[in-house]
Amino acid sequence: MTVADTHSPARAPAVSGWTLVWVAAVAGVAVLYMLPDIAPWAVKYPSTAIIPVADWISAFMAWLKTNFTWLTRGITDLFNVPLQWAMSLLAKGWKFGYGPDALVLPRLSWIGVCTAFALAGYAFGGVRLAALAAGCMIYIALFGQWDSAMLTLALIAISVPLCVIFGLLLGVLAFRKPWIDRSIIQPMLDLMQTMPTFAYLIPMLLLFGNSPVSGMLATAIFAMPPMVRSTVLALKRVPHEIDDFGEMVGCTPRQKLLKVLLPSGRPTLMVGVNQVIMLALNMVIISSMIGAGGLGYDVLLALRALKIGQGMEAGLAIVALAIVLDRLSQAAARQRPSAHMPDQNFLQRYPMLTAAIAVLAGTTLLSHFIPAFASVPAAIKMSTAPWWKAVVDWVNIHFFDTIEAFRTFLLLYILNPIRDFLVGFPWLGMVFLVGLAGYRLSGPRLAAIVVLMTAFCAATGLWEKSMATLYLCGVSAFVAALLGIALGIAASRSNRFAAFLMPICDTLQTLPSFCFIIPVVMLFRVGDVTAMIATVLFAIVPAIRYTNHGIRQIPESLIEAATVSGCTPRQMFWRVQLPLALPEIMLGLNQTVLLALSMIIICAMIGTRDLGQEVFIALAKADAGRGLTAGFAIAFIGIVADRLLRASTDRLQSRLGLV
Repeated sequence: MTVADTHSPARAPAVSGWTLVWVAAVAGVAVLYMLPDIAPWAVKYPSTAIIPVADWISAFMAWLKTNFTWLTRGITDLFNVPLQWAMSLLAKGWKFGYGPDALVLPRLSWIGVCTAFALAGYAFGGVRLAALAAGCMIYIALFGQWDSAMLTLALIAISVPLCVIFGLLLGVLAFRKPWIDRSIIQPMLDLMQTMPTFAYLIPMLLLFGNSPVSGMLATAIFAMPPMVRSTVLALKRVPHEIDDFGEMVGCTPRQKLLKVLLPSGRPTLMVGVNQVIMLALNMVIISSMIGAGGLGYDVLLALRALKIGQGMEAGLAIVALAIVLDRLSQAAARQRPSAHMPDQNFLQRYPMLTAAIAVLAGTTLLSHFIPAFASVPAAIKMSTAPWWKAVVDWVNIHFFDTIEAFRTFLLLYILNPIRDFLVGFPWLGMVFLVGLAGYRLSGPRLAAIVVLMTAFCAATGLWEKSMATLYLCGVSAFVAALLGIALGIAASRSNRFAAFLMPICDTLQTLPSFCFIIPVVMLFRVGDVTAMIATVLFAIVPAIRYTNHGIRQIPESLIEAATVSGCTPRQMFWRVQLPLALPEIMLGLNQTVLLALSMIIICAMIGTRDLGQEVFIALAKADAGRGLTAGFAIAFIGIVADRLLRASTDRLQSRLGLV
C-alpha cells in the first residue's frame, strides 16, 4: 500500500519582497515630485539648514596663508631652482649679467633634441619607434610650437620624478602597513582620483602664488595616485618563492625591498610611470591657468579668442607630445633588464645614451655659431591655421542650418527636459533611493557611505548644480556606453574591424582632454551640446575595450560546449557570451562614467552651468572655500557612482559563479 504525497512543493512568490520595496519607494518619491507642497522641505533643501562648509574652508585657508606663508614661499623657492634650470635648459637658455656684457648660454638645440628622441625610440623600440618619435618632434618644431612645447616638457621633467619618488614611498608604506592602506591611503587615493582637476589649482594658487611652481606641484599631486597603486600591486605580485629566497640569503628588510622586491616588480612599476607621465601631461595643460605656461596656455588663449586655427595647431602639438611620451614610456616598460657585465664601461653599457648626450652637446655648441641650430628657421616653418579657418567657414556656410537644427533638437527635446527633471527632483527622494540601492547591493555600510555623500551635495547648498552635473554626465556616459558597447561587440566578432578600431582607441586615450573640445567647438559653438559630444568622445574608449576584452576572454571550452549543445550563433551570443562578459562590461561602464565626470568639469570652459562652472568661477576669484566645496561634491558624485557600479559588478559575478 502506498500513500500519495498530497503536499505540493512550496511555490516561489510571483513578486519578490525587494520588488515591492522598490515599487513603493519609487511611487513615494513620484508623489513627492508631483505634489511638492506636501513636504516642500523634502523637495528643495531649506536655505536655513545649509552647512557653511565653504566658509569654514575659506577661513582655514586664510589662517594657513597667514601663518605659513614663510613655509609655502620657501617651498616655492626650493622647487623653483630645478624648474628654472629645466626651463633654461630646454626653452630659454641662460643669461648671466646685464646689458651688452651679459653672458648668454644657449638652450639645447632643437635638432639635438629631435635626434635624442629618435635615439631613445631606437633604443626602446627599434626603427619604427625612432621614426615616430623624430616625426612628432619635427612636427612640433615646423609648426612653430617648439618654445611652448619645451616649457611643457620642462614642467613634466620635474614633476614626474617627484610623483614617482613620493608614489613609491607611499606604495611601499601601504604594502608594509595594510591597516594604513585600508584606513588612510586608499580613501585618500579614491578622493584624489575623483576630485576635478580645477580643484587642485585653487589651494596651490593661494598657497604658492601664480607661478609655474604652483602648476608643477598641482601636477605632481594629481598624477601621483597611479604610481602608489602600481607600487602596491607590483609588490603584491612578486612570487613568494622570490620573497623567500631574499630571506634565505640573509637580506635585511631594506635590502630585500631595494634589491629583490622592487626590481622584480619593475614591469608593473613602469606601467605606473607611463600613467604618471600621461596624467602629468594632462594636468600641465590645465595648470596653464595659474601661470604654468606652455602649450596649454596657447590653447587657452586661442579658445578665449575663438581662434580655431591657432588652437587646433597647439592642440595637435599636445597630441604629438603625448604620443611621443606615451609610446616611449610604454616601450621602456616592456624592456627586459639586460645582464650585468662587470668588464663593460659606460659607453659599452649605454651606447644610445652616450650618443644622445654627444649629439645634444655637439648641436648645442654649434647653435652658438649657427642660428639655424638654435631655433627653427622661419623659412621652414609652416602653419595650417588659415586652412582650419577656411574649413570651419566652409562647413558653417554650407551646413550651418543642418548643424543648428541638430543642436536645437538635442537641446529642446532631450537635454533640457532631462535637466529640468533632475534639477526639480526631490533631494530627500534622491538620497533615499541611492541609499536603498546601496543597501540592496552591499549592505548598510555602503548605504551609509552613499547617503552621506549624496546628502553633502544638498547640505552645502549645491543641489541644483549637482543635479545639472549629474544630468550632463549621465547623458554623455549613457551615449558613450551605448556606442562603446556596440562597437566593442562588433570588434569582438571581427578581427579585421578590431585591427581598424584599436589604433583609434589608442589615439583617443592618448589625447589630453583639452583637445576634444577644440574640433567640437568649431562646429557646435559653446554650450551643453558641445560638452556632451566632447565627453562622449573622451569617455567611449573603456566601454569599447572592456566589451571587446570581456567577450574575447571567454574560455574556448565553454564556446565548444555551447556549440556541441546545438546553440545557433544568436543563442551563443545572447545566452553564453554576453552574460559571461557582463562583469567586464560593467567595469568598462564604471570607467566610462568616471571619465565622463572628469571631462564634464573641463567643459566648464565652454559655458556649462554645473559644478564645474562653480569651480571655474572660484578659480578666477581665488575663492578656496567655494572651489573646494564644489570639488568635494564632484568627487562624492564620482565615488557614489563608482561604489554602486562596483557593487553591481561584484553581485553579478557572484550570481554567475565567477568568484
